[in-house]
Amino acid sequence: MPKSKKRDLQAGLIGAALPVATVLLAVGNVPSALARDHKYEVVYNFQGGSDGANPVAGLIKDKAGNLYGTTSQGGASGHGTVFKLAPDGSKTVLYSFAGGSDGANPYAGVIQDNAGNLYGTTYGGGTAGYGTVFKLAPNGTETVLHTFTNVNDGGLPYASVLRDKAGNLYGTTYQGGANGSGFGTVFKLAKNGSFMTLYAFTGGSDGKNPDGGLIRDSAGNLYGTTIHGGGFSSGVVFKVAPDGAETVLYTFTENAGDGGLPIAGVIMDKAGNLYGTTAYGGTSENGTVFKLAPDGTETVLYSFAGGTDGSLPYAGLMMDGAGNLFGTTTAGGANFGVVFKLAPNGKETVLHTFGGYPVDGSTPLYGSLIKDADDGVGYLFGTTQGGGTDNGIAKGTIFKVHK
Repeated sequence: MPKSKKRDLQAGLIGAALPVATVLLAVGNVPSALARDHKYEVVYNFQGGSDGANPVAGLIKDKAGNLYGTTSQGGASGHGTVFKLAPDGSKTVLYSFAGGSDGANPYAGVIQDNAGNLYGTTYGGGTAGYGTVFKLAPNGTETVLHTFTNVNDGGLPYASVLRDKAGNLYGTTYQGGANGSGFGTVFKLAKNGSFMTLYAFTGGSDGKNPDGGLIRDSAGNLYGTTIHGGGFSSGVVFKVAPDGAETVLYTFTENAGDGGLPIAGVIMDKAGNLYGTTAYGGTSENGTVFKLAPDGTETVLYSFAGGTDGSLPYAGLMMDGAGNLFGTTTAGGANFGVVFKLAPNGKETVLHTFGGYPVDGSTPLYGSLIKDADDGVGYLFGTTQGGGTDNGIAKGTIFKVHK
């Protein structure tokens, strides 16, 4: 598949489950056996109105068990929401984006500080129309911390932000950058409100268009991926030092089975190994799970075959204490994606296959899974951008699955 079409496919998946659900309802409201399985449960179905629609990002969980996230659409003005889901299943819309200077269409999730403030990004809106970084107080007051102009500061952030102990925020923009290069940025937003572009991608060997978020090590280095660029135009894994110096840690070739076009960011273990997914490449061109050692050696831990095992992983990974990796794919399985577990020995287990039926959910997109460490059972929580029981209109779900 040409790379220009690959990005079009990614954008087109948002809301793509609607025609599927409509067709199924024409032959009856068929329940999914998998949705009734004790190992899988839909905990909330988005109705597509004021409560929000099409969540494409992941969730966070506080100490009281409340889940927080965003919807890319819906809300009072149709431009997305920030929501809270209590352990008893009751849902509260904390903020509905108006689509103007306050931001529009959050494709990323939120993070939370010790005072209960939430921070995130919107892909659109703001005074220039290229997205925002926002803060949402516990009382629902939204403050726009930065409006992107799509010039030196970047534009169109797909990923959420990272917060350090001093309260500084870090993130990426998909495009924009120094001198209007348009290839994306890594930025820092200080607690006092000052904004700094730490690195602007040139579109060459250094990478192009960072889509995922960042992680930060104890020395202040930032790590992430770009979906394009590099020597083979299939993306890179990069490190940006506190002084803004960028180092390419790995360049994907895609044609050599190593994977290509990483949409999500990476995670790091205690030994400094990085783990992530590529949306394409691998032995069957259906995506990979990879490991990158500190010395730059890349190992493909799993290549998706595109069948029941899943295909096209757009989201990042979660690791448990035993070294198992968990993630989702946007396709494969029964054509609507899977939740998978990858053991340290490379064995993949499909924990759930999304059937695309109204009660099941379909097409999990950018959101990494999170674990419920307090339930004593081992559930994982995530979102699907489609599916759900919305009186015949699929607007997405929040689900949990036993790991």
